[in-house]
Amino acid sequence: MKRDFLNITDLKKEEIFYTFEKAKEYKEKRKNKIPLEKIMQGKSFGLLFEKPSSRTRLSFEVGIYQLGGFPLFMSSENLQLIRGENIIDTAKIFNLYLDGLIIRTFQQKEVEIISKYVDFPVINALTDQFHPCQVMADFFTLWEIYKNFKNITLLYIGDGNNICNTLILGADILGIKMNICTPEKYKVKKEIWDMVKNKNLFNETIEPKKFIKESNIIYTDSWISMGQEKEKNKRKKVFLPYQVNKQLVKNAPKKFLFMHCLPAHRNWEVTDDILDGPNSIILKQAENRLFVQQALLYFLYK
Repeated sequence: MKRDFLNITDLKKEEIFYTFEKAKEYKEKRKNKIPLEKIMQGKSFGLLFEKPSSRTRLSFEVGIYQLGGFPLFMSSENLQLIRGENIIDTAKIFNLYLDGLIIRTFQQKEVEIISKYVDFPVINALTDQFHPCQVMADFFTLWEIYKNFKNITLLYIGDGNNICNTLILGADILGIKMNICTPEKYKVKKEIWDMVKNKNLFNETIEPKKFIKESNIIYTDSWISMGQEKEKNKRKKVFLPYQVNKQLVKNAPKKFLFMHCLPAHRNWEVTDDILDGPNSIILKQAENRLFVQQALLYFLYK
């Protein structure tokens, strides 16, 4: 039976840790210049992207190639989808040619529909609702640093978006304490909280400074997601009090870690001195996308 990765909830806790161990192995091999086993030899993977991408595209293309597979980038603008071809018809065609599909799109429903009409694994590389590959890499990065999740508290500050949603669902699975700070009109939606089993792990607030002292990880994301550019000025006004800057973090634990999934709008959601400062682990997050996604491919095809 095929396995998909459409949301982080598609994995059990032990499967997440299994993936982390495999990602660690792949990272060590790259460090020691040991070639990877070509477990994807002869397999072709479609990368269907309806949104721009840097880290996601690069990490998947390089990762698939290193495992022996062939990555085929497909912009929706160059497919018959742009001329109105039915998504189910497109999925059936994918099923004739491909061995796997990585999708970066707007609607979660689109990913779920395609997965029903193909016989191979489908991976969600980002939708408006979830970003599971990024968050798997984020938690792997923290696991590398802390070795476990027992003594960490993560503060997410900003927009209650796809990153925030997925962090919550991942923290729920892994037992990570998490504080969420968003403006009133941009809070996490009820449908996400309805999916959470361990609600005692979470606190919500609209006050940016409320949980700073007790949070050793501070995570923020762009205030303007793809497709929200017309709201730029409105959002900047609402979110400016939620900027991660020296004033905000002065009461944070000394060794707090700063996280951001990138791309960052510098001096909007975070100031340069924090983004480039000694507490920032943004490049570790980005680097680990490669190894975690390779490990996910291994898990889905083993």
